[in-house]
Amino acid sequence: MADAIDQEIEAIKVVLVALSPLSEKARASVLEYVTRRLAVSVAERKDGASVSNVAVSAASASSVDTIHLKTLKEQKKPRSANEMAALVAHFLENQAPEKERKSTINQEDIKTYFKIAEFRLPRTLRVTLPNAKNAGYFDSAGDGEYRLNAVGHNLVVHSMPRGAGRKSRPVLYRKARKSRAAARSSAKR
Repeated sequence: MADAIDQEIEAIKVVLVALSPLSEKARASVLEYVTRRLAVSVAERKDGASVSNVAVSAASASSVDTIHLKTLKEQKKPRSANEMAALVAHFLENQAPEKERKSTINQEDIKTYFKIAEFRLPRTLRVTLPNAKNAGYFDSAGDGEYRLNAVGHNLVVHSMPRGAGRKSRPVLYRKARKSRAAARSSAKR
């Protein structure tokens, strides 16, 4: 019971933070869209204010959480098999259809879900998960099974796509560095 209340409070905080900087019109638009998307019925209180009826059907709630793996891959843009393995594990744990969800992955999952996402299969498939574990994204769960750890979760949720929002180095800097290197090599001759 306390966990459900904590989750509700956390959800309220997230919504408030997201809506605070918006105008009143934008807030109303966002809330209207979300209530339609989640199939939440809105009832009128006796004083005329709107109150959300929290009887959201389980089917509509789970359909919101699901996303196709290929779409997720295109959004997150993994750059390596290690990153893609972490993405697959996160997908299977949190965003796959309810009956496909699982907390660990194995070599067969890598093969299957890399193909579904149309991500290039690694040359040596059997070392993909051990490599991703050595990179710090997984913990071993025994019997060839691996569990995404906090580092892997943070990679997928907060760091992908890599470099999003960062400015690249100016082209002049790269050119200047190359010209300095060329000058050094010619000075040695």
